[in-house]
Amino acid sequence: MQVAKPVGRNAPVLKYDILSALSVHALSRDKHRQRLVLRMMALITTRYNWRGNELSMGREEIARLWSVNERTVKREMAKLKTMGWIAVKRPAVRGRVAVYELDLKQIMIDTTEVWPLIGRDFQARMTEEPEVETNVVPFKTKPAAPEDADGTIWSQVQTILHGRDPELWSSWFQHLNEVERAGGCVTLIAPSRFMADYIAQKWSARLLAAYSRVDPEVRTLRIDATE
Repeated sequence: MQVAKPVGRNAPVLKYDILSALSVHALSRDKHRQRLVLRMMALITTRYNWRGNELSMGREEIARLWSVNERTVKREMAKLKTMGWIAVKRPAVRGRVAVYELDLKQIMIDTTEVWPLIGRDFQARMTEEPEVETNVVPFKTKPAAPEDADGTIWSQVQTILHGRDPELWSSWFQHLNEVERAGGCVTLIAPSRFMADYIAQKWSARLLAAYSRVDPEVRTLRIDATE
């Protein structure tokens, strides 16, 4: 499977493919998921910058777009972050709203099951090898999967992280260990302070998204270092 950047000659087709996958995925789920995905699509079609992968909107503006109050916006955006579909690219500061980015790879992974419903041509486009390397982010040959498949929650989380991005897992996540999980909070340990701080800053949302698939009770994450 490939996830091309929505720019260049094939950009219009890719944009329609992503929106098609989202809409058909929504229609295959219950009303709550349908509404959440519809709200996500409204953000994409009205304010999303495909080229820069940026969504710059304040909570008040989103509430107006969705015809809801800001409390609902906060709750729904938190769901999208937990799913790994949206992440904060630049936090809000005085006078400027937050800037979000979309993880198109995660969105396509989560909609894979409905691809056959869209058609063979769609599946072919999503699974064919990319022709232009500079415009595509392909799934590369996977590093070895996690060895410890003991069925624990942490082992399942590691498997999810590896399956989604083997290279990222190999570079960062495989070096983590879970030391505590209680009261909806997980504490992980990294071999160095640098690694702990970097993962906490860059990849905590992805870790939480993986945990949410195995243990929905996990809401917060803490990463410490052994040194």
